[in-house]
Amino acid sequence: MQPPPVVPAVPTLRPEPGPIDGVTVPYALRFSAAWAWRMLLVVAVVWVFLQIFSLLSVVLVPVIIGLLMSAAAVPIVDRLQGWGLPRGLSTMAVVLTGIVLLVALIALVAQQFTSGFSDLRTSFDDSLDKLTEYLINLGLSQHQLNDFFGRVRDAVSGSGGDNIGGTVLRASTTAGHLLAGLFIVLFSTIFLTYDGRGIWRWFVRLFPEPARDRVHGSGEKAWAVLTAYVRATVVIAITDAVGISLIALILGLDFIVPIGVLVFIGAFIPVVGAFVSGIAAVAVALVTVGPVTALIMLGGVLAIQQLEGHVLQPFLMGRLVRVHPLAVVVVIAIGALVAGIFGALIAVPLTAIINTVGLHLSGSRKDRQELVVDAGAAGPAADPVAST
Repeated sequence: MQPPPVVPAVPTLRPEPGPIDGVTVPYALRFSAAWAWRMLLVVAVVWVFLQIFSLLSVVLVPVIIGLLMSAAAVPIVDRLQGWGLPRGLSTMAVVLTGIVLLVALIALVAQQFTSGFSDLRTSFDDSLDKLTEYLINLGLSQHQLNDFFGRVRDAVSGSGGDNIGGTVLRASTTAGHLLAGLFIVLFSTIFLTYDGRGIWRWFVRLFPEPARDRVHGSGEKAWAVLTAYVRATVVIAITDAVGISLIALILGLDFIVPIGVLVFIGAFIPVVGAFVSGIAAVAVALVTVGPVTALIMLGGVLAIQQLEGHVLQPFLMGRLVRVHPLAVVVVIAIGALVAGIFGALIAVPLTAIINTVGLHLSGSRKDRQELVVDAGAAGPAADPVAST
């Protein structure tokens, strides 16, 4: 007796929701509403995160800066350790060398400012007198100019005898936060450089065991992106600083070292940082020499900027840290709006890390789905649990 044929089950369709109060809600409106409340939830979570970050910024900002510094120091420490030097000694050698270079650079900048500030102020006063005379010739009155410069001076100084106590209190608080931040940066750099892998393994163990592989893989991708970004940015910053300083030296400008240091720091903000900081060299040329030299200096800054954007960044950062220039400008603007200079500094590496980790997680999820489909298509024999 043959068994009865198996009739495949016909899937039942879920009925559409009925009308509410006799009015059928269009599908487009229901779809938009479903996504709208989810987006509002995401925005609320991001807002809460930013509030917590702002509350703890005195601690978190130095730790993040220490992480960036350790990303630059770890490859050097690994190389020294590979040559047979103990890791602790390698870490201290790299950190102490960095501190010595930083102190020497600050001393050199301070010495140049001290020796040339009086000449720069005299040149600035002469240029301001020429600008005032030019504006008067255009039709502005002396009273209007005095009123304008007086408002600018009051805004910069924030003067007022009643605010002296508050100003002193704010200055002391800022100095205390700065000193504490420097110590946190130093200790974060040392410990993340010396035992960053151990700290990361401890962090991964906080997650459930099924998710640890994905978290660990995401961390490896993020660290690779961060180290590549920091290494490339340091090379680009040195190139920008040396190039603009050489142009300023050829033009006979003062404050060569301060200009180079300012450009080096500004170059850590991609696309716009070196150009904005290079404007200081243009301003020095305009004040001390004249408009023709300032225009030549501006052309040199633009040439260095083009070299950075079209040669250095594509060659050094490559595919690993590839972010579209429009996205770079947008995220820098958003970062500066949300967190000032620090936000502009970390906006691009944070975007690159999120992009890389997102692609990694989506790829791993796709691989798991394909594995499940292949196992199901092969039948029970392909399942190692079922085969046993």
